[in-house]
Amino acid sequence: MGGERSIGTTRIAMAFFLSGIAALVYQVTWQRLLFVIVGVDIESVTIVVSTFMFGLGVGAVLGGILADRFPRRILLAFCLFEAAIAAYGLISADLLVWSGHLFSGLDRPAAALLSFTLLLLPTLCMGATLPMLIANAFRSSGNVGVSTGTLYFINTLGAAIGAIAVGFFLFYWFDVRQTIAIAAAMNLTASAIVASALVRK
Repeated sequence: MGGERSIGTTRIAMAFFLSGIAALVYQVTWQRLLFVIVGVDIESVTIVVSTFMFGLGVGAVLGGILADRFPRRILLAFCLFEAAIAAYGLISADLLVWSGHLFSGLDRPAAALLSFTLLLLPTLCMGATLPMLIANAFRSSGNVGVSTGTLYFINTLGAAIGAIAVGFFLFYWFDVRQTIAIAAAMNLTASAIVASALVRK
């Protein structure tokens, strides 16, 4: 029993690590694509990053609500949310490029609102995954501090590696669409890893 639980925990940690890498890859690539709409200066960077963080924050609230209401299905919800992020990722380049051409030249408030609209769904899904996994880990360990700290560390480590990878390696070897496809593959892999842990239960 303890060994199976350890295997399940390891799988979930691996999945959340990949999810953290993918999130930062998306943030950097989407920011590049949205520069067509919001421009390239410190204010436009602030708009995109603030939009991203707002979606993550609201998503965290949503994830907490789902974890409270459906505690036995929370890992399934994680799998579905990761798959949804991947699906959006695969269409995001075309969507953002199309939006950029259609809405370029907007004033700053309108550009900020458009950026918020375009990024709301995927960032909500990203933000929801942490409280989902914290709730699941708490059920196993009974220690919310350890659960939160461990998962946050794993996800943040993945995010740091994602930022380094996209800035120094991925954009060197791949174009934006290919880089986003790699991130989507990581989300699908994360979903599959947790799904395999569910099957073993």
